[in-house]
Amino acid sequence: MQQQPDIGWVCRSFDQLTLTELYAILQLRAAVFVVEQACMYQDVDGKDPNAFHLTGNYNGAVVAYTRLLPPGISYSEPSIGRVVVASSHRALGIGKMLMQRSIEECHRLFGEKPIRISAQLYLKTFYRSFGFEPAGDIYDEDGIPHIEMVKGS
Repeated sequence: MQQQPDIGWVCRSFDQLTLTELYAILQLRAAVFVVEQACMYQDVDGKDPNAFHLTGNYNGAVVAYTRLLPPGISYSEPSIGRVVVASSHRALGIGKMLMQRSIEECHRLFGEKPIRISAQLYLKTFYRSFGFEPAGDIYDEDGIPHIEMVKGS
């Protein structure tokens, strides 16, 4: 197994992001969600200005990212979305670090409240390892099976 890289974590509101940071975030999201997953969808959905953006940086590049939304934007609970790790940095444990940081940041930003996510179905076991449980039926989102999951406070 490869050694885990030393990732620098930063959480910022939309207004605190530099143009370079925003560009890197959108580039990573498009590379994975649009190109790699061959899924045409509207990634820039109007929620980013209301979100906090957690980035994992390595050697000056954004290699991991989540979007943290306050209650009332996607769900009545806070939510974590756009969970992504660059293909070049997978299988190194960064996804686990990213989710743990995301949960911690959600609690710091929004209080110790339940967190709701819309998970790609194939990642259900991964999210369960962080205490998320299915909360509804499987549904199709842009041609990919998803399920809502909730982690108690």
